[in-house]
Amino acid sequence: MKRLSGIRRPSKREVALLAQALGAILRVRLHLVRGTHHALRRMIEAHPLPENAPNEAPRADLAEIAWSVRNAARLVPGATCLTQASAGQWLLARRGHVSTIRLSVPGNSEKPGTLAPHAWLISGQTIVLGGTVADYARHRPLHDFTLPGTLSADTPTT
Repeated sequence: MKRLSGIRRPSKREVALLAQALGAILRVRLHLVRGTHHALRRMIEAHPLPENAPNEAPRADLAEIAWSVRNAARLVPGATCLTQASAGQWLLARRGHVSTIRLSVPGNSEKPGTLAPHAWLISGQTIVLGGTVADYARHRPLHDFTLPGTLSADTPTT
C-alpha cells in the first residue's frame, strides 16, 4: 500500500491530547444526553484551582485544548458547541486553569421567532472554543458558567 504524501503521523503528545479530549467529550455528551447537567457542573468544578491562578491560561495550553477538542469532537455524533465548551472547560480545570462557558444568542436572528443559543469557552479575554471574535460580537450573552474563583469574562479579544 502506497503512503499518501502530505499526511504525517501524529506525535505521541498529539495522540495523548486527542485521547484525553475524546474521553472528555464522551463523558460530557453522556451527561448532557442523560440530562444530568448539575452532575456535569460538579464534575468540572471538582478540580481545585490554585488560589493564585491567573485569570487567563497560558496560550500554549489554550491552543492544545482547542485543537484536541475540535478534532476529537468530529468523532462524536451530537458533539455540539455546549459539549465542546464543557469538555474544554473540564480539561482546562484538570490543568488548574480558570475559564468561563458563556451561553449567548445571536443579536439579530436570521429567522425571527427562533432561538439559536450558542456556547463559548473563554479564558480571560481569549475565545478558546465557539468561534471568532467577529462571531462573538454578533451575540448577546445570556449566562456564564464560571469555575470557582474566576472573574467574569468581558468581551473577548481573540
